[in-house]
This record gives sequence, structure tokens and C-alpha cells, in this order.
Amino acid sequence: MGLSALVRQLVCAMNLIAVVDKPEEAAMSLAAPTGYRTIAVGIATGALGAAMLLGSAAIAVADPPPNCTTADLAGISAGVAAATSTYLFTHPDVNEFFTGLRGQERDAMRENVQNYLNANPNVKADLDGIRQPVVDFKDRCQ
Repeated sequence: MGLSALVRQLVCAMNLIAVVDKPEEAAMSLAAPTGYRTIAVGIATGALGAAMLLGSAAIAVADPPPNCTTADLAGISAGVAAATSTYLFTHPDVNEFFTGLRGQERDAMRENVQNYLNANPNVKADLDGIRQPVVDFKDRCQ
């Protein structure tokens, strides 16, 4: 049964409007609006809206994985930023290196960071560990 047929059946079952078979009778009966007809239109509109809403819910894809909201990402990013800040403050040499990158071209900066991390595998491992929650979030939520 189609959605329009369902709405029509609902309205007719409530005896709020008469169903007519002849188009001229329909035109005449629709010409003079009544209180019941206004109520019927309101109910039909509500039923149609509810059917559309419920119908779209059935079509929706499976629920997204848990903890994949923007708020979750913001919380994870804040934690990573705080841990990075703590790491840099407790490792002044690493902090000095990254601070010294300011003002460099993007390509030069990328190359300098890569060279630094290759020369300092412990720093790379530490920073990768700090950043891991963001990587996990992206893997889980994409």
C-alpha cells in the first residue's frame, strides 16, 4: 500500500471527510471548507510527515560506530594537544626544534621535520604514541 493510500485510508477511517468517486463531486465538496475538513487536512499532513520520517529511518544506513561524533573528536584532539604540550615542555630540545620551524615554507618544514624524526627515532616513537588516539579515531570512524 502506498503512502498516499495509507493517509487516505486513515482520514476516511476517522470519518472526517467523505470519499467520492466522481471528480465533479470532489470539486464541489472541496469548494466549501469546513472545520472537520481543516482538521482532516491537519491530521493527514501529520500522518504523512510521520510516515515520511519513519520511512526514512527504515532506509537509513546502519548506525555509525560509537564515539564517532564531532564532540568525541574534539575531546580526543584536546587530549592529544595537552599531551603534546606536556611532552614539548618536558623535552626542551624537541620544543626548540619545532619552535624553530616557524616562518619556513611548508615543503622545507616537512623535509626538516622528517629529517629530525629520522635522526631521533625515540622522539618519533613518543610523538606517534601521543598522536595514536587521533589515528585510532580516524580508523574507527571513517
